[in-house]
Amino acid sequence: MALNLFSNKSKILMSAFVGSDAVFFAFLITSFVFYHGSSKGRPNPWRDLDPATTGMYSVALWASSGTMWLSEQALRRKNPRRVRRWLELTFVLGALFILGQCLEFKGLFSKSIYPRTDLFATTFFTTTGFHGLHVLIGLVMLLILRGLIAGGFGREDYQIEGYEAAAYYWHFVDIVWVAIFFILYIWGTR
Repeated sequence: MALNLFSNKSKILMSAFVGSDAVFFAFLITSFVFYHGSSKGRPNPWRDLDPATTGMYSVALWASSGTMWLSEQALRRKNPRRVRRWLELTFVLGALFILGQCLEFKGLFSKSIYPRTDLFATTFFTTTGFHGLHVLIGLVMLLILRGLIAGGFGREDYQIEGYEAAAYYWHFVDIVWVAIFFILYIWGTR
């Protein structure tokens, strides 16, 4: 089994990338925790966050992990039509999340809360913005996968393994958001 894992270069490379990215996100989240409460006076970004609304957009992102997994299962069953449909739904859910994040940023900007407002705002915008960038990259990846599947990709085992490596990235982005949401929006707003 271990030999099989190490024979798949795409999964190894994606796992290494995800691991290094996880360390970077850990530093960002740690910075947020360290600077929590450092804002003196108004505006205070954590008072202006809306965990309930962000939670709704978060559910869309987390659900996209399920639809991505279903696309993987359809690929293993050699059902390209279902793969495309699950990928399309994954894309829509991820795009909803990005829309929510854009609306949240717009709302904060309208309250004169910018990354330069204070250290708390800087760490908040850096962490959520960097994550948003990852989601956008993932959305591009989903579009590419959708095009590849439409062109016949996924018939060979090595192609399935490459697809699964790409799915690692999407699942990672979703898992990271669990930590970000609970630390920044739940713990951070207390």
